[in-house]
Amino acid sequence: MARKDDVTQWRSEFLDAFNEGDETRARAQVSHLGARKARPLLEAMLEDPDAFVRQAAAFGLGELGGAASVKRLEHQLALEETRGDHDGATVVEALTQALGRIKGTSARASLIRRLQRLIATGRPEPADLNDVACALWRNRHPELISIVRQAMETLGSPSPTVLHGLLVLLETSPEELRAWASDDSIPLELKGEVLTVLTEEIPETLVSTLPAFISSAWPQVETAAKHKGAASGYCVALFSLLLLSPERLLPMLPEADLTRLRDMARRLVAATSSLKCALQAAVLLRHLGQSEDAALLEAHRPTDPGLAKVFDDAALALRGRP
Repeated sequence: MARKDDVTQWRSEFLDAFNEGDETRARAQVSHLGARKARPLLEAMLEDPDAFVRQAAAFGLGELGGAASVKRLEHQLALEETRGDHDGATVVEALTQALGRIKGTSARASLIRRLQRLIATGRPEPADLNDVACALWRNRHPELISIVRQAMETLGSPSPTVLHGLLVLLETSPEELRAWASDDSIPLELKGEVLTVLTEEIPETLVSTLPAFISSAWPQVETAAKHKGAASGYCVALFSLLLLSPERLLPMLPEADLTRLRDMARRLVAATSSLKCALQAAVLLRHLGQSEDAALLEAHRPTDPGLAKVFDDAALALRGRP
């Protein structure tokens, strides 16, 4: 096979893996080719008119890491920001995530500059703030505390943002975070922002704080089931975090918390105010439920076929459970 054919096949297999959301396989494609060969191919893909190809290239360079990747990713970030269209926004998200996966001062500095450009607009999109805050959390360092605090002061948001959640995590020890999450005087919205950041990455040292967040959610279940607001938003944030890696996180929780989570999920599958909350509750029941929960899921399945499948799949899994 000619070299050009080799490159074409590699690109096709890499893009297929990325398109299917199989990051492990996409990562293996980059690793197998090696940095010396992969880097020029990925940098060339950043110039492709197809936004999807540029997103995949950003992922690949993020996996390669190093100063050269940071420099190229930041250059592309500036180009994509000027596009001002949907395609550019999707690539900006991928570039931001890629920079978050590269550890070190240069990547962190690039993300800080991205944050400062967002704040300078005066009205940054919440999704953009979320992307950069989560990337900074992956590249966390004490130097970020003053930078994030200054960004929050400049933004002057009257309600908690993801930056508030990031600052709490940067400033708080695991022991302090457990007490903080248990404090009823802390707004649910702020606790939810902390959970949003943790959904990006929850280190082993913070898994022990999860029971405190679960305890905070328990009194909110009835409200969450009936009304769309802070209570349902908090439950969504909590379930999103737990479902990020249920095989890892759920076995690390005390039995009492697993029982409480199951009870919460049973009540929230019938949530009429927040379909997202109900869907996540159904998925959580698939992991924590018992065979008798299958009937509950079937009784509250949505009418939309695609959404109903989530409930049906969970019920099917539970029916075969002892």
